[in-house]
Amino acid sequence: MMRTVLLASLRAHIRRYVAAAIAVAVAVAFVVVVGVLTSGAHSGLLDGLGAPYRNADHVVSAARWPSNELDPKATIAYTERHGENAAATGRAMLPARANGRRLSETTVGPIATSEDWRWQKLSSGHFPAGTGEAVADVYFALAENIAAGDQVRIGEGAAARDVRVVGLVESPSPPAQASMYVTWPQLLQWRDQLHVTAVAVRGEVGQLPEGAKAQSPDAFAAERLTYVQNRVDSLSVMLLLFAGTAIFVSVLVISNTFSILFAQRLRDFALLRCIGATRRQVVRSVRREAAVVGVLASLTGTLVGIGLGYGLIVLINAFTPAIPMGAAGVPTPWLLGGFAVGLVVAMVASWLPTRRVVQVSPLAALRPDAPVGVRTATGLVRLALAAILLLTGLTLLGVAMAQGSTPVMVAGGGAVFAGVLIFGPVLVPRLVRIIGALLGPAGRLATKNAVRNPRRTATTTASLLVGVTLTTAVLTGMATWRSSLDEQIGRDHPVDVALTSPKEPATTDLLVRVRHTPGVEQAIAVDGAVARVAGLDKPIPVVAAPAAAQVARDGGAFARVEPGQIKMDSGAFGKNLSFRPGERVTVRVGERQAQLQVAVGTGWGPVGVVAPETLATLTDAAQPRAIWIRASSQADPARLGIDLDELADSVGATIQNGLRTWESLDQQLGIYTWSALGLLGIAVVIALIGIANTLGLSVLERAREHAMLRALGLTRRQLRRMLATEAVLLSVVATLLGTMIGVGFAWVGYETIVKRALSDAVMQIPLPSISAVVLITALAGLLAAVLPARRAARVTPAAGLSLE
Repeated sequence: MMRTVLLASLRAHIRRYVAAAIAVAVAVAFVVVVGVLTSGAHSGLLDGLGAPYRNADHVVSAARWPSNELDPKATIAYTERHGENAAATGRAMLPARANGRRLSETTVGPIATSEDWRWQKLSSGHFPAGTGEAVADVYFALAENIAAGDQVRIGEGAAARDVRVVGLVESPSPPAQASMYVTWPQLLQWRDQLHVTAVAVRGEVGQLPEGAKAQSPDAFAAERLTYVQNRVDSLSVMLLLFAGTAIFVSVLVISNTFSILFAQRLRDFALLRCIGATRRQVVRSVRREAAVVGVLASLTGTLVGIGLGYGLIVLINAFTPAIPMGAAGVPTPWLLGGFAVGLVVAMVASWLPTRRVVQVSPLAALRPDAPVGVRTATGLVRLALAAILLLTGLTLLGVAMAQGSTPVMVAGGGAVFAGVLIFGPVLVPRLVRIIGALLGPAGRLATKNAVRNPRRTATTTASLLVGVTLTTAVLTGMATWRSSLDEQIGRDHPVDVALTSPKEPATTDLLVRVRHTPGVEQAIAVDGAVARVAGLDKPIPVVAAPAAAQVARDGGAFARVEPGQIKMDSGAFGKNLSFRPGERVTVRVGERQAQLQVAVGTGWGPVGVVAPETLATLTDAAQPRAIWIRASSQADPARLGIDLDELADSVGATIQNGLRTWESLDQQLGIYTWSALGLLGIAVVIALIGIANTLGLSVLERAREHAMLRALGLTRRQLRRMLATEAVLLSVVATLLGTMIGVGFAWVGYETIVKRALSDAVMQIPLPSISAVVLITALAGLLAAVLPARRAARVTPAAGLSLE
């Protein structure tokens, strides 16, 4: 008999089961998409740091990195023993000369002859094939005016070797970057200066050098990435955040849909009990129905999630080629986890509404279902539990901010949010009434319908509340992190591109041409004079830059020098800068000289910066000796460097391109931002589908009521408006509440993580982005009501009044 009942139920309630199946499928798809996008983001972030080791089985590195280093001799011998099954990364700091001049600080690294081990990307020319050939990093080549075919002398004395530059390469792995690359046998000519940072190994690792450890390539790159981010494992935090979000939102939407679906069938279950069905039979029938829906919908959701996840990666890469997502592997644990979430939650969610029916007598179950009131014993217990969770969560968040503990922060945030959700049946209806009071008659009807069942109203908004809260928190966190990193890197690299002209003054015509170069936002000429600085082997320009704030990313702070001081760029001078900060040096311009105290910074090129008063004591005829440039946000660093390098040649100037650091930052933050927004966008979509499902099932449940309203004079348009208003009310309340909670969570994250990683960080609230989220979510809520409202309006009053 119960098998017949099962088949009959599936046929009779097919429209309602479609709603439940959509909830399950979308939830499972969300879990799978999270897995695919997380895998792609992980791959994209690690592709740079892990590029030299992508074809390795193991990576050998210092056991307590960065506190100690590998022993150079032992590591070189280890690499040699493994032959073609090993490739080392490292560099040697060596003097170099090209085109009759000494190059700035030059690092020489290895490049493999085997394509399997070669991680550098060829920009022009070809890779070195043997002795006497080298390739140069494209940014180093631009800065030093080196081109393919140039001869470079590396080393000094008996160890000096001449190499010909046969190509230019891009180096996507910052820790392994070098100025120039030669084959491993050539690099061993300078083995005494060579420091090996890691060895990629294929096959067995064998006997490790003393103080070394072996890791998988992913583990090695993840360790380096964590250190680069000031020991904050942002990727793992994001993975944890979205894994929890995927499961939580899925549980809410599926359980809410099934609760409504089976609550509408309480009378059916009670009638089955009246005609002789046992409790076990009713429960078994419900489980079978849920299993059928859960299995089919979970399979569909898994396939849709795979397609959507990989499609989003292609879309992100198409629209943001400078911020590539990596090639995502098949996230098998996520596929199995998504399927399990859909099936298990469907089974549990379908069983809970029937448990109360089978525990009471059939006649009692036939009575109207009364919602749980706040003043009942059950309601008071829920309020007490909500209060406990809120207090516990706030305490944990305070501890997390004090101790900088990410796990405690996540636990505290979860407790606070759980408390808000349990308190939802009290809070959400009141907020709906407040907003609904501002609307007209259709709004008042919509408000009464929305708050009729407080638990359903709160549960319906819960999934959207989760999505909006996390969206707001992530947008605020990203804005704060980006602003803080911009400020920090702006202090280290205040000038994007510096064009320095020690031979001839920079003419007005040159400045005009620089300003008209595509990618240049602003450029200024900096006056100075060529000076002899004691301790340096060649004259350098000494400049004063009171107008540096026009182009500098630190607001010109680097150029505000006290009289009697000279500030030198340690990055531009390298080892030639032998004096220490605070030391006094003699600076001579012609017959004039001054004793100046040295200060050190970085990021503006091979010039000394002094105060205008100091420059006036050294010369009465200051001329433009440098042009400092701020690039636009759309500038291509390599292209801009090439264009400016051609202009610099006309006056024998040198160029220093500092945009590479910004480009690397943009790529890393871009991957995080696009991944986060993609995942959170899906979270909001699934929440809105939950609202549409709830509203659609509610329309079926209230068909007689709607028919009565139509019979009393309510038009179809007014009915559609009422249902649309109900959906918008739920969306707006969830959005506003989620925005406030999200900003609060972002502040906790700022105090717990960002401020500890970047001590000068200042919290930023991106009001335009958050306003757009509020507007888009409200409009999406209106869109979610379109189909249910049209379905309700199509039913005639007579047909609606005849329904049971």
